[in-house]
Amino acid sequence: MTLATAPKRSARGAPGRGAADHGAWFLVLPALIPILVLSVGPLLYGIALAFTDSQSGRTEPTQWIGALNFQDLLHDTLFWDSFRIGLLWAVGVTVPQFFLALGLALLLNQPLRMRWLARALAIIPWAMPEVVVGIMWRLVYHPDAGVLNETLADLGLGDGKDWLTGTATALLAVIVVGIWAGMPQTTVALLAGLQNTPRELHEAAAMDGAGAWRRFRTVTWPAIKPIALAITALNFIWNFNSFALVYVLTQGGPGGRTRLPMLFAYEEAFRYGQFGYAAAMGCVMVAVISVILAFYLVGRLKGGDEA
Repeated sequence: MTLATAPKRSARGAPGRGAADHGAWFLVLPALIPILVLSVGPLLYGIALAFTDSQSGRTEPTQWIGALNFQDLLHDTLFWDSFRIGLLWAVGVTVPQFFLALGLALLLNQPLRMRWLARALAIIPWAMPEVVVGIMWRLVYHPDAGVLNETLADLGLGDGKDWLTGTATALLAVIVVGIWAGMPQTTVALLAGLQNTPRELHEAAAMDGAGAWRRFRTVTWPAIKPIALAITALNFIWNFNSFALVYVLTQGGPGGRTRLPMLFAYEEAFRYGQFGYAAAMGCVMVAVISVILAFYLVGRLKGGDEA
């Protein structure tokens, strides 16, 4: 190839590099603009709002007050109680949810008859809106005509109890609903990992005399461990940020026993009109989630280095 026929190169040394970059940005923009407008923009606005005294019904202009809202949060025992309840809720839902979903995924991965029907039924809660799930479980927990109380009465295990208004049972009752509602997505993720595990490895382990538990520990778990860690971290974040399900079930009652941080911030913003203070709560929750994600990413990076 002579100099006359050689392709012209850009200043960076690659033919048409600048045009390719502009074309790539043009293709990304339709997906990037909604993220910036609907996610990044409101997040930045909420952070800025946390440093103001914004309230509903004010006649005076909103003023910048610095970190005063965060200083008030440090001494707000109601908020930290809701934070503790949120952690109990998130852990109480995420951990049993994972183990139950893992057992269900292992079962659905077996060559059973009508397996397709069982898989379809297993994802029904996933297809239901949280509001519908909450209304349905309110009927299940109904003190007079609920299925749960009628079943317990038929079995001679007690009279009717209002599970959602009892201070000792409300949080446990909503945790059960959270486990039921979130199991399908965890099951589907783990089932996908199980199906991608080479069957030859199981057969080789069985030929070496490994039992079911040893095959799971040495073959199955290493294969699905990355998926299990990812879905568990995501479930914890989703559960910690829950709102609609608990709001429909209890609205944070009784006596604040099920008032999650998101419910507390909602009440401060839309019931009492303290927008700046509620935004500060949101910032604290974002910070907590960011720390959890940081630990998760560091753990994944270390795991990748060891691999």
